[in-house]
Amino acid sequence: MIRDTSAQDRVLSSTQARPAWRRWVWPAAGGALLLAGIVFAARGWLSGTASVDGARLRFAEVTRGDLVRDIAADGRVIAANSPTLYAVAGGVVTLKVVAGDKVAKGQPLAEIDSPELRSKLAQEQTTLAGLEAEASRATLDASVTRANAQKALDQAGIERQAAERTLQRYQRGFEGGAVPQVDVLEAQDNLRKAEIALSHARKDAGLQGQGAGLDARNKQLLADRQRAVVAEVQRQVDALTLRAPFDGQVGQVQAVQRSNVAINAPVLSVVDLSVFEVEIKVPESFARDLAIGMPATLTSAGQPYPGEISAVSPEVVNGEVVTRLRFSEKQPPGLRQNQRLSARILMDTRRNVLMVERGPFVEQGGGRYAYVMDGSSAVRRPVQLGVSSLSNVEVLGGLQPGDKVVVSGSDLFGDAERVSVN
Repeated sequence: MIRDTSAQDRVLSSTQARPAWRRWVWPAAGGALLLAGIVFAARGWLSGTASVDGARLRFAEVTRGDLVRDIAADGRVIAANSPTLYAVAGGVVTLKVVAGDKVAKGQPLAEIDSPELRSKLAQEQTTLAGLEAEASRATLDASVTRANAQKALDQAGIERQAAERTLQRYQRGFEGGAVPQVDVLEAQDNLRKAEIALSHARKDAGLQGQGAGLDARNKQLLADRQRAVVAEVQRQVDALTLRAPFDGQVGQVQAVQRSNVAINAPVLSVVDLSVFEVEIKVPESFARDLAIGMPATLTSAGQPYPGEISAVSPEVVNGEVVTRLRFSEKQPPGLRQNQRLSARILMDTRRNVLMVERGPFVEQGGGRYAYVMDGSSAVRRPVQLGVSSLSNVEVLGGLQPGDKVVVSGSDLFGDAERVSVN
């Protein structure tokens, strides 16, 4: 006989059946959570066309205050006057100084030996001597010509006077019956001939004097022209000795001692240590507001010095404009080339205006609109912006004090009118 498992069975007491509502508790709870999620998602969808994480955005509040438009930058010290001396002619250069030497105004710095230029000077001087001799000879010939013309004029005057006296004598003799009438008529003809000769002699004297004067003047003008040529060549010969244009210091020396330099080749530069300027780079957006003479402040060793803009470059390089500042009064002692100084240019101060922190939103929308927070949503709103400084921008319309503006990160919104910010 095979044994079963009845000996191991245990009789359990019967329990009451579970209520029907308990079977629906957990499904109902799950449905409520699902419905809440749907409502939350629908609310986010209704509050904006997109959803952006707020950690990727930067906000600023619209406030009212004084807007100071200034530019702060670090610049380097440069010499305001640093000319480079060039060779006026080709030749062998002899340097008398080295880089870094202090020089005085008029001090010889280098000499260029140019035999060609010196030979040209000698030739021009010889030509000038010949033309001056010709001019002197022409002046002498003019004097002789005038003297001969005056001699002929005086002779004609004497002949007329003699003819007049002869006519008077014949007229008295004719009246006394001692001289025939034909002799009187002949004396009258001689007087008229003498008067004509005198008139022509007077004109000839004037014309010959003018002609002689023109010849002498032409010769003198040729001599003057040649004198100017000699003076120019002499200036070039004198310029073979390069001299310091002012008290300063020798900068860079481009030529090598006893080397042959070409015409117009740079030889060396001289730096004026008494006048320095500061060169800074200004963003292109501020360049249009800069003007020569605009006040500035330069700081050296913690001490401010007044200055002003001396030059603004007309060229934009890498989005920046090079600007030069000079000291209005005294300059700091001990300045050196390429030394770093802090500069600040005060362009304008606007009192009690609406302003907001400057950010990329100014350029992204062209200053025509901005995203303003409305609860948890960013709403696109048209605005009107004015001038801007390095940190703030003026608000002319579209915003009120206390408005919270998305100043950075609005490029994530695209062109949406309303965006949900998480």
